[in-house]
Amino acid sequence: MNDMALRINAENFEEKVLKADKPVLVDFYSDSCIPCKQMAGILGDIEDENEDDIYIYKVNVNYDRELAEKYKVMSVPTVICFVNGEAKGKTVGLKEQEEIEELFEEFV
Repeated sequence: MNDMALRINAENFEEKVLKADKPVLVDFYSDSCIPCKQMAGILGDIEDENEDDIYIYKVNVNYDRELAEKYKVMSVPTVICFVNGEAKGKTVGLKEQEEIEELFEEFV
């Protein structure tokens, strides 16, 4: 199981997410959030199964508040799917793998 999605920040968000050539899932999390740790494992499984079709990155809301505010992240974990630089879908809270996959399935 891979739960090591690359952490990104405001400096490389545009390059990694908005200019990506595939759909991107961004996991907004905090280190003290227990459901966030569970979500990391689920996202790791999704990444393993879909590594050729999507990118998965994570943003720590404690260090990148401006990104969290820009994308209206009110609680963690929040996962947002970006396609061609636009936010196309969002889940809030700990979700099942299938619910997260629904965010990007129509774009791959």
